[in-house]
Amino acid sequence: MKGESMIELIRKRRSIRKFTEQKIEEGKVALLKETLLRSPTSRNLYPWEFVVVDDRETIRALSKAKPHGLGFLEEAALAVVICGDETKSDVWIEDCSIASIMLQLTAQSLGLGSCWGQIRLRQYDESKSSEHFVQELLSIPEHIHVESIIGIGYPAENRNPVLESELLTDKIHYNRF
Repeated sequence: MKGESMIELIRKRRSIRKFTEQKIEEGKVALLKETLLRSPTSRNLYPWEFVVVDDRETIRALSKAKPHGLGFLEEAALAVVICGDETKSDVWIEDCSIASIMLQLTAQSLGLGSCWGQIRLRQYDESKSSEHFVQELLSIPEHIHVESIIGIGYPAENRNPVLESELLTDKIHYNRF
């Protein structure tokens, strides 16, 4: 059986914020973890670290890491916290972003939905950053920064792909801006 092409996955991938209660099979979780470990890094420095969370209470706690925008985690079967060590690479943010989107595309290819939750540069409250909240919750060392949390699960909503006619083609420039 031939899988979908990459462009078909990209066309279908949408942020999913509602999930069913179905657990993700271990084989699929293993493929998601493999994807993370195969994500490219600048100069093969591997600054990323990942915390895979399947404990419901911990996922619900993660959904409170910032006042808005993480509610989708409450129903997610899996949360993957994407972290990076700035002492290993000056482009850890880019490397973590690549791992995040590769994880989302792999989830899509497995019939799962996903949504990105930004943590870096966000606030938990007036005195604590979202990153510090997540570091405390998951015992992440201070020198390991939290880039994002990807919520994954079986979709409980069906979002149509963006139509080709709705693509922002004026964002593409040729030879010069």
